[in-house]
Amino acid sequence: MGAFEEGYAFFEKQAGVQYAGYEGGVYVDQVDAEIAKLIHDLNAFEGFKTTPDALKGDIAEFWHANTFNINATARDTANRAFVDRSHDFASADISSSFEKLFGLKYYKTGADSAKQQAKSVFERFNEYKSAGGKDPLNVFLEKRGFTDDSVLHDPIYCGQVRVIPADQLKEACAWLRQKIATESTIRPEQMERYQDTLRMLSDRLRDGQGTESIPLTEADAKALAVLAKEGDISAEKLKLLGVSADEVIHFEYLAKQAFKSGLTAATISVVLNVAPEIYKAIDHLIKSGELDEKQFQRIGFAALQGGSEGFVRGNVSAAITIACKSGMLGEALKGISPSIVGMATVLAMDTMKNAFKVAAGKMTRSDLAQEMVKELMISSAALAGGTVVQSFIGTPVVGFMIGSFIGSAIGSFAYNCGYSAVMSFCIDTGFTMFGLVKQDYTLPEDVLEYIGIDVFQYEKFLPKQFQKETFEPLNFNQRKFEADTLGIHILRRGVIGVSEIGYV
Repeated sequence: MGAFEEGYAFFEKQAGVQYAGYEGGVYVDQVDAEIAKLIHDLNAFEGFKTTPDALKGDIAEFWHANTFNINATARDTANRAFVDRSHDFASADISSSFEKLFGLKYYKTGADSAKQQAKSVFERFNEYKSAGGKDPLNVFLEKRGFTDDSVLHDPIYCGQVRVIPADQLKEACAWLRQKIATESTIRPEQMERYQDTLRMLSDRLRDGQGTESIPLTEADAKALAVLAKEGDISAEKLKLLGVSADEVIHFEYLAKQAFKSGLTAATISVVLNVAPEIYKAIDHLIKSGELDEKQFQRIGFAALQGGSEGFVRGNVSAAITIACKSGMLGEALKGISPSIVGMATVLAMDTMKNAFKVAAGKMTRSDLAQEMVKELMISSAALAGGTVVQSFIGTPVVGFMIGSFIGSAIGSFAYNCGYSAVMSFCIDTGFTMFGLVKQDYTLPEDVLEYIGIDVFQYEKFLPKQFQKETFEPLNFNQRKFEADTLGIHILRRGVIGVSEIGYV
């Protein structure tokens, strides 16, 4: 196999792996971007004169909307939540792309929060009048979209999911049940709004498909309000509340994303594996005018092998990249390049495959070491080439893959040249390259026979063969005189096998 073919073979193995690693890195970057947005939104309250008790409700809005979006990104779903900041009558605090509305109340006790969530239209009118409102009831209702006074006992947040602090949920439910029991005998018309509130009460946002926001207690909301007023919200502080890439990316999400990346890698590997075989089939068709059945068999096997190996390599590469960049494997590995992970994955899996061949007797240890050295050199050249070309081509991955292909070919050519030079050096000096090159000093049989040493031959079973008798006439052979001479036979050492040097 020539240098170009070896370079292409290595590129075929690692191209899909590189793209899978890139996809894994992009996935973690998207989660980190959502976390950064939460930090930005909370720090936007820096310098506000509002007290923490009054500001904690606003903090909760951004907390729930953004943590929902963080988890949605981690789960790779399209559902999103939005903070509307609307001050219209009974408007929702958070809207969503999945047709749910959410209203938040963060008061000091569960009873207070539940009471505010269950407030009726008539109670809001009384608050309006107490604050100096001049409109009569009919005008008040008309301005807020109501046609008559039949809605006076309805909850103003009807249709909204009522979100309250996580530590108040139990107390709020108990208060609402008590109010339902009381009002059912005294004022049955009031009972419905408490039942509706109890039915819609929650401590988090939910889309009904598994994505949720992270619950927030009243004390944590107040503490965040204090930090937000100072612009002191950081990733480290949010991690204490369970907001970080390694916390929100669960193993099942990692496995799902790695599986998707593995399929992408398999597709790329199939294309790169099959392309040379298709070219050979077309070339054969042009030259001979016929299609070769065996050529199509090779195309099928190439697709099967490339797809299966590409999927496994891509899956592993993406999983490792996500685990590293998210911080699951420690802070030190968060900055690792997906390209390095991809290269390491290819080297590790090829070494495992070759080690199995050694155990099965299909490969020697020397061959295994030689393959490791060769792939390490080619992968280093591919990594360098990809890095250089990527700096000139702005398109992610594409530039790296082009440079990686060029680097693989150059690395393979450099290895072959270096291998020839090293073998020549070992022939001249007897150097074994730390055991990578085998030096065989056994003399060949013809040399042993030439110097007069009897060579032992194993007994062989030769069946008797019938030979007919033939007549040969006598021939006259003249005698020749040959003077005694001194014969010199110079032995030469050379390559007699893979990384093996001996007498030739």
